Amino acid sequence: MAKRNWKHAQPLDLRHAMDLCLEYAKEKHNRSADNIADLMGEVNKWTLYKWIEAGSMPVRLVKPFEHACGIDFLSRWLAMSGNKLVIEIPIGKIADAEDIHSLQEITHEAVGSLIKFYHQQAGADETLAAVQNALERLAWHRGNVSKCQQPEIPFDD
Repeated sequence: MAKRNWKHAQPLDLRHAMDLCLEYAKEKHNRSADNIADLMGEVNKWTLYKWIEAGSMPVRLVKPFEHACGIDFLSRWLAMSGNKLVIEIPIGKIADAEDIHSLQEITHEAVGSLIKFYHQQAGADETLAAVQNALERLAWHRGNVSKCQQPEIPFDD
């Protein structure tokens, strides 16, 4: 089975966002829901299972959950459900050929999804996910180009 490209994954609802976080934690960090509950400081692992089943979680535990999973699908879904666009803050680095190729691939996928959707060959959820990915990537490049004049210090390199 091919590995999932996590850069393209988009949550469709709160429950799906939680499931994606758990899948990512399992695939990338080999963490089970029990491990995640321990990392969150939850005494009872069944509480986490209850939140996942119900598709609800106290807001104060969203960041600890995402930190334990290693990805921020819940925060992204919360912003997207409020009709907001979510992008990582660019640091102003010069893009290479791979960055531009990735942008072209994502925008091509979005346009293809739109064509399929308007011909009733694709669902709304997958089309919205493809368009969201393209918008986020384009917005990131816009921010990156504007920051290239004054790049930040790359502390994470």
